[in-house]
Amino acid sequence: MKAASANLLNAIVLIAAGLYAYFMILTPEGTRAPTALIPAAFGLLFLILQKGVANSNKIISHVVVVLTLVLLIICTMRFIKIEDWGAKKYLFLACILSNAIALVAFIGSFIEARKNRKISNG
Repeated sequence: MKAASANLLNAIVLIAAGLYAYFMILTPEGTRAPTALIPAAFGLLFLILQKGVANSNKIISHVVVVLTLVLLIICTMRFIKIEDWGAKKYLFLACILSNAIALVAFIGSFIEARKNRKISNG
């Protein structure tokens, strides 16, 4: 999977998971948790940066990779803390998988770019 496609998929999954969690899962007090919108905010940011990723802009791609890694770590930590296999745990699992796929795609594209640079330099 290409980095741009993986980033787009990740953005869509994060937005969907964040919005679902915010609107469909209530806190024990019966309110909506604003922290549920964090993945959606990251997803929106990834969508905004999508053009730069698709055009292989190094700075934008590296920023997106770092943010993806940070979000992967956060989602993994939250996933481990949740004991029951409810909707919340499945949403974190979806976010972990989409972030991991995007990270692997980015790393693969960086390796490919380095190989191409070595070939062109002789």
